[in-house]
Amino acid sequence: MNREEAAMVGFEVVAFAGEARSKLMEALSEAEKGNFADADRLVEEANTSLIEAHKSQTQMLAAEARGESVEVGFIMVHAQDHLMTTMLLKDTIKHLFNIYKK
Repeated sequence: MNREEAAMVGFEVVAFAGEARSKLMEALSEAEKGNFADADRLVEEANTSLIEAHKSQTQMLAAEARGESVEVGFIMVHAQDHLMTTMLLKDTIKHLFNIYKK
């Protein structure tokens, strides 16, 4: 996988992770208002986006596992950072929901 192909995968990961992050922040806002049904729905929508981000990421992992050389640039590093912080946000939101429900 050349650098341009890896960059395109990185852009996909950023797009899906960004969409998930937006849904998670919206879910947090709904939970703060006590709208837990809407908050849970938004978390599920975010999870769908995260699954798509993982599918994109898996393209690179599979290529490398097949022995292909994968040129990773800053875009992909950014994508990984974006994905991991969004996943952390998802995990944190679960705990915040429990606090808001009390």
